[in-house]
Amino acid sequence: MLTKRQNMLECIHGGKPDRFVNQFEALAFSMGRPGRGARSGLKPGGTIVDEWGVTITWAPGTPGPFPVHDDAHKVLKDVTKWKEIVHAPSLDFTEDDWAPFAERAAAIDRNEQFACPTIAPGLFEQSHYLMGMDDAMINFYLEPDAMHDLIKYLTEYELRFAEQMCKYMKPDAIIHHDDWGSQRSTFLSPDMFEEFFLDSYKEIYGYYHSHGVELVIHHSDSYAATLVPYMIEMGIDIWQGVLNTNDVPALVKKYGGQISFMGGINNGIVDVPDWKADEVRAYVEQMCRDCGPLYFIPGMTAGGPGSSFGVYDTVTAEINRMSEIMFK
Repeated sequence: MLTKRQNMLECIHGGKPDRFVNQFEALAFSMGRPGRGARSGLKPGGTIVDEWGVTITWAPGTPGPFPVHDDAHKVLKDVTKWKEIVHAPSLDFTEDDWAPFAERAAAIDRNEQFACPTIAPGLFEQSHYLMGMDDAMINFYLEPDAMHDLIKYLTEYELRFAEQMCKYMKPDAIIHHDDWGSQRSTFLSPDMFEEFFLDSYKEIYGYYHSHGVELVIHHSDSYAATLVPYMIEMGIDIWQGVLNTNDVPALVKKYGGQISFMGGINNGIVDVPDWKADEVRAYVEQMCRDCGPLYFIPGMTAGGPGSSFGVYDTVTAEINRMSEIMFK
């Protein structure tokens, strides 16, 4: 029997997996990092100010936290003045600062799982965290030069962080969060996405690949089918969070071998207060049969294991059931 890590590699490389890769089982993450104390302590009902000065709240009854963008809390109200207002957090961390996180990474059995830190938010999300979604969308059109410059600044920060991450934790996979769309469409047109983000992500993901990271996993639980060619060009190995609104079987058929797809089990459908086991079973079975065993990892579409209403373990059990049926 293959290890979880070996089975994932067989799946995404078009080999001979002996079962479905079951959700996040092959990834050992949540190891933490220096300088993230406030955000890591945020709980439902709580509010924090992060290291960028962004006020983030986790409203009760919602799946996760989100920035507060009323006039009193918005960090960047005029993007043309970003150099005066936006200050990247310090990365002056020592080996001792990294030591507890490096120890957790070193303790992972890397034959069984990938050591996989989580990186969030990404470039697009950080831009709208600072100024709000409405302002960000407007500024891509009205202030493109300032947005280009801001994104370059954020990219340089990510690269400096990547250097430390690779030096001290030596990850062999990363999961990088940056939601690029709603359930129905991307936030930016493909041409605009290419203009503002392609080169930056090629640089960031290229750095990780060239410094020992075998798998770049990008989380975007959204519609983003029109961006898949750019994902491939960026060096993304797995798009995690792919919603069923993307026609996942068609993506697997068209792009399998260049990129793999992880998700398909839409949290908005199954992770609800009144979820029913038989409906979950039918949904998981349909996705597994439609997408097949290669270049597809069935799972819920949020950016990590767990669920709001206790359905995660049931989805896991149903994927195991499908492995017994489809891998005889």
